[in-house]
Amino acid sequence: MAAQKDLYDAIVIGAGIQGCFTAYHLAKHRKRVLLLEQFFLPHSRGSSHGQSRIIRRAYPEEFYTQMMNECYQIWAQLEQEAGTQLHRQTGLLLLGMKENPEFKTIQATLSRQRVEHQRLSSEELKQRFPNIRLARGEVGLLDKSGGVLYADKALRALQDAIRKLGGIVHDGEKVMEIKPGLPVLVKTTSQIYQAKNLIITAGPWTNQLLRPLGIELPLKTLRINVCYWKEKVPGSYNVSQAFPCFLGLGISLAPHHIYGLPSREYPGLMKVCYHHGNNAEPEERDCPTAFSDIQDVQILSRFVRDHLPDLHPEPAIMEHCMYTNTPDEHFILDRHPKYDNIVIGAGFSGHGFKLSPVVGKILYELSMKLTTHYDLTPFRISRFPGLGKAHL
Repeated sequence: MAAQKDLYDAIVIGAGIQGCFTAYHLAKHRKRVLLLEQFFLPHSRGSSHGQSRIIRRAYPEEFYTQMMNECYQIWAQLEQEAGTQLHRQTGLLLLGMKENPEFKTIQATLSRQRVEHQRLSSEELKQRFPNIRLARGEVGLLDKSGGVLYADKALRALQDAIRKLGGIVHDGEKVMEIKPGLPVLVKTTSQIYQAKNLIITAGPWTNQLLRPLGIELPLKTLRINVCYWKEKVPGSYNVSQAFPCFLGLGISLAPHHIYGLPSREYPGLMKVCYHHGNNAEPEERDCPTAFSDIQDVQILSRFVRDHLPDLHPEPAIMEHCMYTNTPDEHFILDRHPKYDNIVIGAGFSGHGFKLSPVVGKILYELSMKLTTHYDLTPFRISRFPGLGKAHL
């Protein structure tokens, strides 16, 4: 196998949205960057495919709301560079019982961060969104900056931008071995590369790459059902009808969030999903449906029947996606505890897409030993007991 003589400033493993934004920031700062992807692009095996994601500032944690300010700026910048629409503002409607602690915390965060929002009583919700049916005591909170990101278009725009900026993208090349050191060596199915720095953004495959490097992160890979529901009257939940994205907190007896996006991807179908799934190895993503998958869909069917009466309460289309979750559902953005030229971005826990512009910037800054403007305490590996340097 031929070893390349070129020495890259950085190699990024994994061309999902986080890896793409990392490579984009590196290329923008004139670094020699190689982005490696095991599958041929585009692919639907990881966590970044599909046509849409929610973008929002509404979070219980202030650090995410603060990061979102810069995210919106970078999304707008990419949109301008690409000359294509990547985002549509629809508003994000939070639904929950008025005494729900998370609901209250999000409202307090939005107020403190001066994000434009509006509290809606049951009556106001009925007037504004007559095709949402509420249970007694449920209220709404509208994050006016919320909306839809066009995910597949964003990935294409980033990959094109990386190439235009002089970065190299190699797809269909699986990483077989990483040899730490200065430089770090990366052996793929077709070449051996060397770089001053390595950034691993491999989603569900992260631990497969990290185990030989002496560390295993507490990551759980989940298979998520992505469900689309048919409108009884086409267009009734469409973006053109000013219908917002929504996030249901603790409603319909669901232990996890339920979220939805206005119909657009598939005409006459609305995306309504459960923010949880079932343990699955990434290679098992397309295996037959497990019993717990059926339970998740039953929770959604009940929610659709009770809250969205203008949808048929059985999914018309069901697709799959992978989440890679940490125990606290906060990201891991850190250097390897032993090799400080290996940086890890992982555990995006099903809410990382919107935040990827800043995640990519942080991973670029970590790899180049630059000072980052964000407090990375919530994202450090050391928050998990037994994973510090002493245990390697």
